Parts: sequence; structure tokens; C-alpha cells
Amino acid sequence: MSPNGPSAALLADGRLHLQHGPIDLLIEAWGERAEIETAYRQAGARFDDILEALVQELAQLRTPLGDATPLLRGPVAQRMLAACWPYRASYITPMAAVAGSVADEILQAMLSDRVLEKAYVNNGGDIALHLAQGKALTLGVVNNADNPAIDATVELVAAMPVRGLATSGWRGRSQSLGIADAVTVFAANAAAADAAATMIANAVNVEHAAISRMPARALRADSDLGELPVTVAVGALPASARAEALAQGYARARELQSLGLIYAAYLALQGEVRALLPVGTLSRQSVRRTAGG
Repeated sequence: MSPNGPSAALLADGRLHLQHGPIDLLIEAWGERAEIETAYRQAGARFDDILEALVQELAQLRTPLGDATPLLRGPVAQRMLAACWPYRASYITPMAAVAGSVADEILQAMLSDRVLEKAYVNNGGDIALHLAQGKALTLGVVNNADNPAIDATVELVAAMPVRGLATSGWRGRSQSLGIADAVTVFAANAAAADAAATMIANAVNVEHAAISRMPARALRADSDLGELPVTVAVGALPASARAEALAQGYARARELQSLGLIYAAYLALQGEVRALLPVGTLSRQSVRRTAGG
């Protein structure tokens, strides 16, 4: 691999780190040693041209979706389109699901002809999961990307129809139309969670003098959000404003849940949270606030 190309490194704790440009993956698997080693090799091989293939279709991937289905060739691009297509009535581009789609693609490569107990591919907090029958993973939820700490834990078991999660909000590397510190969504795969988290985070919104916005392109010339005003700062909000914003986001999450697009969501804004937990999927005992959270 060239210095500017994809890199792969096995970390001291046994995780695999893959990186190329803006794509930065942490991967972990459980099972027989030989199966894990082969799965890691498969992940690395599939990763080699991920970014290159996305760049070739970048213009289309940054174009807002409408009635006409864009012709996208690459498997990751097609995952992005499938995840974002249900939201085409709103402003959305396939880029809203890029991180989750990459995670899903690498996980699929890992699992091809392999027997693993469990595995995850973490792409900057957007995570694709594999859980064999009877297996479980406990995941941490962070309310504020600028002050990362585990604010809640979620236990996912194989019987739950959740194989992906993603987080969006105005903090961190995301650009958002809303003011959520973080919206974490659980869905059938990471791409679906990624697109839904974007839409719900956009809906966590209210007009208030403490909120500053700028055109997305003024902050990032290549932003797929163009001239849309994205949130750049949120000062202390009164309880009424926080409640209104969270209520709007929660209503959007419930709508997506009713359509079968998501299974659960966790919304955070300035120390307040709302958790949407579907009956028969995630029990209320599965989401726990940590001490002091």
C-alpha cells in the first residue's frame, strides 16, 4: 500500500484498524482465531478500493434525491441510495448514509464464508453488527461528541432485529439542520440507521436567539447541503425550547418507527434525553442511564 492509500493495522488489543482518507474503521470479532484472522484479511481486501469507488460517483452521491432513481454502480453507493430513498420527499442526498453503508459493506465482506460469534465495524460511531444466535453486545451511547463519555448503555441480543446503529447531530463531524447534541438510531443495518439519524436530528429543532446557523457551503465548500443553514452553535436554551425541539424529533422518530424504518432512537439535547423504545424489540431494561448520567 502506498503512503496515501488504504492502511491496515492490527492493534495490540486485537482490533483491526482500517483507514483511507476520511474513512476510519475499528473492527472487532469474536470466534475461533483462524476464523477471525481470515475475516480480518477479507475486510482489508474489500477495503482497498472503497474510497476510490465512492469518489468516482461522488457528484451523483452529493445530488439531492427526487422522483427519478439515480443510476449508481458501486455496491456501497447502492446501499447509500437504498437507505436514503424513503426520505426523498425531504432534502436528502445519498451522502447521509455513507458512513453506515461503508460499515455494512465491510461487515458483509468479513462474514463471507466465515463463522463468527459476533463482530462489529465501527465507522466513526456508525456501527454495523453481527450477532450469532444467543450472542449479545453492550454498546455505549454518547450524548455530546465534544465531551465524549458513556451516558447510557444499550444491550443488543441476537433475537433483536437490530444490526446497525448510527449517531447524528450538530456536534462532531456531522452537519445538521437541527440542534440535537446527538441522535442515536437502531435499525436493521447501519446504512438505514445512518439515514434515519440524519433525518431525526434535523427534526430536533426550534427557533431561538441562542442558536447560530450558517450556510453549509460556507463551512465546507463541498458540502452536499449546499446553501441550507446548518447549526454551528447552540447556547443555553430554556426548558420550553428544549422540550419543543425534543418533542419534534421524537415525533419524527415515532413516524419512522411506524413505517418500519427504525427500531429505536435515543435523542439528547443539553442534558435532556428522550428514548423511543419499540414494544417487543428493546425492553426498557435494555437502555440504562449510567451513574450520574
